[in-house]
Amino acid sequence: MPSRTSKGLRIAAVASAAAASLVLAACAGGGGNGGSGGGSGSLIVGTTDVVTFLDPAGSYDNGSFAVMNQIYPFLFNEPKGSPDVKPDIAKSGEFTSPNDFTVKLKPGLTWANGHALTSSDVKFTFERQLKINDPNGPASLLSNLASVDAPDATTVVFHLKNPNDQTFEQVLSSPVGPIVDEQSFSADKVTPDATIVKDKAFAGQYTITKYDKNNLVQFKAYAGYQGLLGKAATSNVTLKYYTNPSNMKLDIQKGNIDVAYRALSATDVADLKKNKNVKVITGPGGEERYIVFNFNTMPFGLKTPTPDAAKALAVRQAVADLIDRQAIATQVYKGTYTPLYSFVPDGLTGATTVLKDLYGDGQGGPSLDKAKQTLQKAGVTTPVKLQLQYVSDGHYGPSSGDEYALLKSQLENGGVFTVDLQSTEYATYTKQRVLDAYPAYQLGWFPDYSDADNYLTPFFVKDNFLGNHYDNPTVQNLIAKEQTDTDAATRKADIEKIQALVGADLSTLPMLQGAQVAVVGPDVKGTTLDPSFKFRFAFISK
Repeated sequence: MPSRTSKGLRIAAVASAAAASLVLAACAGGGGNGGSGGGSGSLIVGTTDVVTFLDPAGSYDNGSFAVMNQIYPFLFNEPKGSPDVKPDIAKSGEFTSPNDFTVKLKPGLTWANGHALTSSDVKFTFERQLKINDPNGPASLLSNLASVDAPDATTVVFHLKNPNDQTFEQVLSSPVGPIVDEQSFSADKVTPDATIVKDKAFAGQYTITKYDKNNLVQFKAYAGYQGLLGKAATSNVTLKYYTNPSNMKLDIQKGNIDVAYRALSATDVADLKKNKNVKVITGPGGEERYIVFNFNTMPFGLKTPTPDAAKALAVRQAVADLIDRQAIATQVYKGTYTPLYSFVPDGLTGATTVLKDLYGDGQGGPSLDKAKQTLQKAGVTTPVKLQLQYVSDGHYGPSSGDEYALLKSQLENGGVFTVDLQSTEYATYTKQRVLDAYPAYQLGWFPDYSDADNYLTPFFVKDNFLGNHYDNPTVQNLIAKEQTDTDAATRKADIEKIQALVGADLSTLPMLQGAQVAVVGPDVKGTTLDPSFKFRFAFISK
């Protein structure tokens, strides 16, 4: 069947698109023996992102996926310099019937531990994702998967609920797509990091040779990788974790690390632009920042003492009327983020400005009068008490505190809201948010693949990863329709309709869209900025 590329449904070249990552490379580091699976030399990479689990079934976050991209094989992946997926360890993939997507594996694939990598591993991988269905995992991306067959060692047949899935190849390249070794991973629970490392259950461009979780990880290029991405440019990589981005900035300036991957503040980036030893560059990406409303526990939610759907909607609408995205983008992020007025970011086919049109002053700015009128019409007494939560440990960058302090000030303008602003470390945050602990809370989105559907399906299907109890059958039916529509024009129209509907419901409130930034030192070759949105060690060398 025609690819989404041929139908114009992939991302355009977007200098103004959102950020998948913040990467900084300096002129440090070095030396080391080359590995048999890659080029010579070594790199030291710094990051403030943390790993939740190495097991793809147990994590759905940027820090974990950044490591997974190095160590696990995928059936489909994006080649260097392109957002368009192609077969990776697969030899081919195609619809052999409207509901059957058949993948042929390359022959002779092996795991780093010597186990054969076959279709049985692939079948096991996707079946366990659905069985485990971890609340912080990516299983929601497989909402269209009915079952998997492995008729022979190199053939996999995915049986889909809805025919002609226009996103399925991209799903196979996403966080739900890393293939795992069935001899090393549990079939029904998340496998501990220590077990994965001990068993050498890797078959990507790198293996892990030393693992001190969220402190230090050492990688070595894997000679047995036979996929699309090719031989790694650098054989040895050390990933160093920072709890304080200021310390990472200091190490960049001193030349103690070669690359820093997420995240420095906008102020730090502006400061580093003045450093003659580094060069600031920009690239495409897809990051979003947004607020999630829990339909059970927000003011007037279904499980509160005074449940009232109309009043709860008015509260969400009043929040949308009051926020000043431009002020947050300018004052907090110094222009490294831009206002976002819909659920699909600017630069992707089907993006609209529905939130600008519906809320505030109709031009993208806030409106106190409109917020007051909305609440008054619904019979809501002001000020409304709103508990608002954000991540305290820099998972979404070091400026989250400033962002939410300014947001609190905006919402309390004119006495409309009284905001109880609280913060939690990310490790606790991920567990508590799916237990209805937070009535309204911060999240950020790093795309699984560069298509509008990836900004709709994970958020608005019935059993979405947010777990915020939003349920709109009309939206769900339209999502199922756009996923299977082979006509570009009607698919685009449905994507626009979905944004209009969820814009009226406001289960989430998008606020900001990032701008991908990198600072590259003179002795670091290659770049981590890639239109695939994925960070790969193997494309960088010295």
